[in-house]
Amino acid sequence: MSELRQNLITRDWVIMATERAVRPNQLVQTKSPSAPLPAYDPQCPFCPGNEHLSHLDVERIREESTWKVRAVPNKFPALSSVGERIRKVEGLNRSMTGVGVHEVIVEHPRHDMTMALLSVPDVAAIISMYRKRYAAIREDPRVEAIVMFKNHGERAGTSIVHPHSQIAAPPVVPTQIRARIEEAIRFLDDTGECLFCRTMKEELASGERVIVDSEHFVVFHPYAALSPFHTWIFPRRHMPSFDEISDTEIFDLAFALKTFLAKLYYGLGNPDFNLSIRSIPTNDRNKEYFHWYLAIVPRVSQTAGFEMGSGMFINTVRPEESAAFLRAVTVAD
Repeated sequence: MSELRQNLITRDWVIMATERAVRPNQLVQTKSPSAPLPAYDPQCPFCPGNEHLSHLDVERIREESTWKVRAVPNKFPALSSVGERIRKVEGLNRSMTGVGVHEVIVEHPRHDMTMALLSVPDVAAIISMYRKRYAAIREDPRVEAIVMFKNHGERAGTSIVHPHSQIAAPPVVPTQIRARIEEAIRFLDDTGECLFCRTMKEELASGERVIVDSEHFVVFHPYAALSPFHTWIFPRRHMPSFDEISDTEIFDLAFALKTFLAKLYYGLGNPDFNLSIRSIPTNDRNKEYFHWYLAIVPRVSQTAGFEMGSGMFINTVRPEESAAFLRAVTVAD
């Protein structure tokens, strides 16, 4: 019989469809053979020497005579850096000027790399740039939330293969973030505990769904994972805002993230995935109830009519089994 599980952080009910279940290794990606990517593409706006094809750097981390990581304005931004935040109300219609920040983080000079194959110091440089830009964007009074995300692969929505991430900072708090905050406040009121800290404590005690357990971070599949291999990375230290992360924690997060992504790369055949950092809104700080975290959703299954019509998800792989599968994957240094 199938089992329904509830994720207390998101309040989602998830159907663990045991009668439609598949083994984790059945989700290994078998992509059509293609020519290997070149280390440099003369048409790519993110490759070294082609900087004139993109906007001027907002910030960069240098290495010797060249750059290691770049932050540039998005050439086709969803939000405009020019203008004021103006809200309009006309009857039941609500609108606001689309101001904010939309940037691209170019993660590495090489066109053919992916975060799973980078060194830990290289991944740490990317996370350091995330922190730099997060702290800077927070100072923009028009911005109310900062969404940091990475689309890896066509099914995840990427259009440029050169390794990159994005930062979008809208003038409102997205509904999904607001809903998580409301649930976290309710749990704190009921129990006196941070919901995220309690979740991490119970996952560590169980160990069934933990994949990587480092000094400062825990990588695990949620008890009610929305989809196969859906993963969270929680900092052990309670931090509401991502930019509170220390240099030591950045390096440890780089190790945990690189290790997990390498397990996906080798274990599932380099699947497409979406990665996002969920942090407290910019106007809030030092809150007991919220705890920033990183979410990774491999695109190894598809949402269909039931999910769209009900808002519920069907997971055909028990998270205990997918976690055991990934723990067993060995990765290259």
